[in-house]
Amino acid sequence: QVQLVESGGGLVQAGGSLRLSCAASGRTSRLYNMGWFRQAPGKAREFVSAITWSGSSTSYADSAKGRFTISRGVAGNTVTLQMNSLKPEDTAVYYCAADRPGALHVDSGSYDYWGQGTQVTVSS
Repeated sequence: QVQLVESGGGLVQAGGSLRLSCAASGRTSRLYNMGWFRQAPGKAREFVSAITWSGSSTSYADSAKGRFTISRGVAGNTVTLQMNSLKPEDTAVYYCAADRPGALHVDSGSYDYWGQGTQVTVSS
């Protein structure tokens, strides 16, 4: 079992930055690939970014490329999503998720564990 807790959401003006963190706990949590997804009201959950358990490989949605950076703590139990140049369309609940090691996945169905989510609101 892996438990995930997100933090760092909030309200920011367009063009601003936020840093989301995900703390993973569980005996083997550091061995999981980790991903960030988001879900806006009335829309499907969508992939944002993912990182391998080792931190050696990352993946980004086109909407996140050049603005968001995913990273992993040295111990492997924390994952951070640095979000810069935020836009109103980035407004959503952001979820951290854990996936078994291997290829990075962009489909939410591949992820085994999910956090409760953290709200990000970007005002225009």
